[in-house]
Amino acid sequence: MQQEVDPLDFYSSLGGIHSFRFLWDRAPGLCLSAAGCTKVFEYTGINRFNQAQRFVDSIFSCLVSPQVCPSLARPKVLLAFSFFDAPLLFSKDVPGVQAVLPRWQLSRQKGQCWLRLQRTLGEGVTPSSLTEELWEQSRQLVALLDDFKDGQLDKTGAFILSSSDWEEQYRSALKLALELVESKILRKLVLAARQELFLDKPMDLLQLVRKLRVSQRGSCRFLWQKNEASSVFGASPERLISLHKGRLKIDALAGSTWDGPNAKDLLSSQKDRLEHELVVDAITEVIQQSGLVPRRNGPPRLARHGALAHLHTLICADMLGHPPLSLAGMLHPTPAVAGVPRTEAMNVLRHLEPFERGLYAAPLGWIDSDGDAELRVAIRSGSMEGNLLRITAGAGLIAGSIAEQELNEVELKLGVIRNHLTPL
Repeated sequence: MQQEVDPLDFYSSLGGIHSFRFLWDRAPGLCLSAAGCTKVFEYTGINRFNQAQRFVDSIFSCLVSPQVCPSLARPKVLLAFSFFDAPLLFSKDVPGVQAVLPRWQLSRQKGQCWLRLQRTLGEGVTPSSLTEELWEQSRQLVALLDDFKDGQLDKTGAFILSSSDWEEQYRSALKLALELVESKILRKLVLAARQELFLDKPMDLLQLVRKLRVSQRGSCRFLWQKNEASSVFGASPERLISLHKGRLKIDALAGSTWDGPNAKDLLSSQKDRLEHELVVDAITEVIQQSGLVPRRNGPPRLARHGALAHLHTLICADMLGHPPLSLAGMLHPTPAVAGVPRTEAMNVLRHLEPFERGLYAAPLGWIDSDGDAELRVAIRSGSMEGNLLRITAGAGLIAGSIAEQELNEVELKLGVIRNHLTPL
């Protein structure tokens, strides 16, 4: 497309009526809206990352694509994994992985805009008809440009009628979790809380994403709409994997505080540095086990995301042709969202958390036809079903953790989403 557009503006209108929609917003950076499903894969089980990689490989081996194609315009398979391999209640949760080759892709990066249509040829679908469909959609999008010139930040249009008391439930689980880390049964546990907000009407998620662009500039905003009744959204500061031209980048993000005058104290906090190094060590070990050579960019630095500051270490490696989703499966979940030892921590979370995590803290993102990929850890997130908004956040517990401080941290993280709404 010759004119620059904001894919977020066209999220709802791209491609006409489709139940599945997806938004990836790293502005500045790659911004992508997608709609419709040309190919879909769902799988639940311990082998889900490898099965997803096979699906991706099979899709791209059959795809007709120009040999020379800018990275933003390449076909992408969109991916959403659940936190656990399988939910406890299969009928009430998401599959272990959802993978979608979308029908429409509208992408923008560094001033370039591309519109892509992907359909299976045959049964009346011809190269000529695809060209006409693509041209007509492009014409319609250009005609809508004037409607989005102002880019105003309106209210999300929804008010909080009532909310659940997450603290009471969390305190009892927190007490048990702290006993486990103090007794050294676990070296670390990331215990999550969930708050349910009942709204006067469904929230305008696009307006919320616009607000998160301002309040969470350094994060990647995302919106995964499986159907019209169910959406997962958020602003993730954490890359599980980012792969570009064979170079791997991973964020070790652990140790958090309020981004106030004393935020720099995090760098000298023995408790937070220990919690952070557990994450760095676990990621480094996985990379080494994969036959790759990890490199870290020195000691942790302070990364600021909205009202929160975190300890951050960037870990890099050369992928050497390693399948990205297989590596993602080895990395997930890192101690930043689960615990140490991993298996024992996962079992404890199943018993202490009175809800299904679903997509919370799980990998979500894309992989393209050239092997580039980015999966974010779906934290600072929520899910929307009708008038019910669920927001989830966790805190990392190690020996020496103080209950009230961990409660305050969870409250800050829940506020990333909740503070954009207004009580009625």
